[in-house]
Amino acid sequence: MMRQQNQWKGMQCAGSVCMGIRAAMMYALIGMQPVMAGGVQTLETIEVTAQHEGLIGEASTASEGTVTAAQLENRPLLRPAEVLEVVPGLVISQHSGDGKANQYYLRGFNLDHGTDFATTVMGMPVNMRTHGHGQGYSDLNFLIPELVDRLQYRKGTYAADTGDFATAGSASIEYARKVDAPYVSMTLGEHNYRRGLLVGSPAIANGNLLYGLEWMGNDGPWKVPESMEKLNGVLRYSEGTRSNGWALTAMAYKAGWTSTDQVPQRAINSGLIDRFGNLDPSDGGRTERYSVSGEWSAKGEKGWSRANAYFIDYSLDLWSNFTFCTQGCPTPGDQFHQADRRKVYGFDAAHTWYAEMGGKASDWTLGVQSRLDRIGKVALSLSTQRQDQSTIRNDRVNEDSFALYGENQTQWHEKFRSIIGLRADFYSFKVNSDTAANSGAVRDHIFSPKLALIFGPWNKTEYYFNAGYGFHSNDARGTTITVNPDSRCGANFGTTNDCDGNPLQKATPLVRAKSYELGLRSAIVPNLQTSLSLWRLDLASELLFVGDAGTTEASSPSRRTGVEWANYWTPMRGMMIDVDLAVSRSRFTQDTGTGNHIPGALEKTASIGATYDRGNVWSGGVRVRYFGPRPLIEDNSVRSMSSTLVNVQLGYKLSANTKLTLDVLNLFNRQTSDIDYYYESQLAGEGAAVNDVHTHPAEPRALRLGVRMKF
Repeated sequence: MMRQQNQWKGMQCAGSVCMGIRAAMMYALIGMQPVMAGGVQTLETIEVTAQHEGLIGEASTASEGTVTAAQLENRPLLRPAEVLEVVPGLVISQHSGDGKANQYYLRGFNLDHGTDFATTVMGMPVNMRTHGHGQGYSDLNFLIPELVDRLQYRKGTYAADTGDFATAGSASIEYARKVDAPYVSMTLGEHNYRRGLLVGSPAIANGNLLYGLEWMGNDGPWKVPESMEKLNGVLRYSEGTRSNGWALTAMAYKAGWTSTDQVPQRAINSGLIDRFGNLDPSDGGRTERYSVSGEWSAKGEKGWSRANAYFIDYSLDLWSNFTFCTQGCPTPGDQFHQADRRKVYGFDAAHTWYAEMGGKASDWTLGVQSRLDRIGKVALSLSTQRQDQSTIRNDRVNEDSFALYGENQTQWHEKFRSIIGLRADFYSFKVNSDTAANSGAVRDHIFSPKLALIFGPWNKTEYYFNAGYGFHSNDARGTTITVNPDSRCGANFGTTNDCDGNPLQKATPLVRAKSYELGLRSAIVPNLQTSLSLWRLDLASELLFVGDAGTTEASSPSRRTGVEWANYWTPMRGMMIDVDLAVSRSRFTQDTGTGNHIPGALEKTASIGATYDRGNVWSGGVRVRYFGPRPLIEDNSVRSMSSTLVNVQLGYKLSANTKLTLDVLNLFNRQTSDIDYYYESQLAGEGAAVNDVHTHPAEPRALRLGVRMKF
């Protein structure tokens, strides 16, 4: 947070002095209190919401923001991870069972299950590196949306305190420290959906003990019931505030499900199955996540210190079948089993000094971060009806990282400030594989400079230039691999030649990204915030580890460019309207002869939402999301469908302590796809594999009725 000088000299002010006075007045208008420290005024963190003009003079880019609990309260959600759709231009979808991590799309990326978008919950990383299913696997199904107090998002590679996976952007989710009153809620819906939630935060000693217990079950619209069962809990003791206080949090999550994965379009067209049909009813998974974390912060007149530490115990078993019968049907079939067992240890610490440089307000930050992944098992096996038949590879991995970063923010002039940062990351990979030739140890490091120049404000409008380097790590197994352990053959399994024993190229451990952005943010129109950003992101040549095949796959360098426009409007008290539009262009920078389009890359997305809540008996929200068509193959000859979905929530207070809600998801019952892919598969009775679009349908219209009772 940039500080402002505020030294009164009679009734006159000049330069940064005027800016400090204006900032103080602005904060007074929005109800936030400055903390006085001698002649220097430090400002409390501004929540970037549709009601506040405070982001003018505080943001470092045009594409960052903070969303509060009030903005999430009346937002209809199909899945927990859809909380992230408050990030303008980000789309959440699913191609499998609801217990599996979602698919994420942002800034010209199909982010798969999380690669290139870093997510944390209460300081703990969600992205799992060297994961059994995919690098950066980001499962947010343990999230309890009602407990989210705020969500901060940033796009691009411009922040010094974010590292691995934060190339397209990052999001930091914080839970509340207390609730107004304890409550219990129950929700019932179509397709045997049921959910219960118990929340409270009694005062204990000098703090509050927040508790939340969630149970959820769902069969979904699928011909083979999903049989999703989830048990989820959180216990959080805290004292003080986020800026000056501490908290200890314990979380536990367990889920199991049967999944209907994507199916070939020809199976639907021929009548073999309907849109919600299944070709392998034994697909599915089970997962567990347990964690303990602690956070501490102390902010004073001379600086700000903060730290957090965490421990995560995680496991996943996932059974999938995307190609069906290339290995023969009815047995053995193409099902495979991915297993992951790990413990994650980590800590972050940073200190900011409030100082002056040449008479200018200047903040200096130094931070350290470390993460240790002790992966006792990351394995890929061939299976039939969830019974392992043979092992492709089974590894133990130690992956360690340490980062040191520094950042300076200086107010050079009333209308100009800068943020300069430098980040250094050091990685160690050690793989102990059941194939000796694929074992080994690798070390790598990378330096990432950052720059932000902010001009203004003029007429309540501020202008930004940002540039920075970032990176994502590759799967540790790909950094030491030398031979293909997979006995299966074909393009879907990493090679078109004889498979088992083929030499393979090792992956680059840390893959360089660089991005640039020009933007503006304006509050010139009363009650309206608008931001516009033009951006470019270059990703270096890389090798990706393919979790479904246990091998590495080459990928060319790429360039993504785009424009994003986000608007927040409060036409009256209690009503909030947001409108977002994002257009991207994604291309490989080297044409290998098959084309330079990036399969699955997001091109166009738009959303319109409105919420209404004035504390009266009625409240509600509506959201319209457009997910544009995407290339499914490099030459762009096959493209996905577009989709437009509308979700609605209506709330009614029966009394001061009892509220009914009705969610209508996919209001107009649009028959469209949640996701589309293009690759080879083989159905029973087919003599060879066939290239086809493989689709996972959006869920049909569903009604969910809930009641919340405070006590």
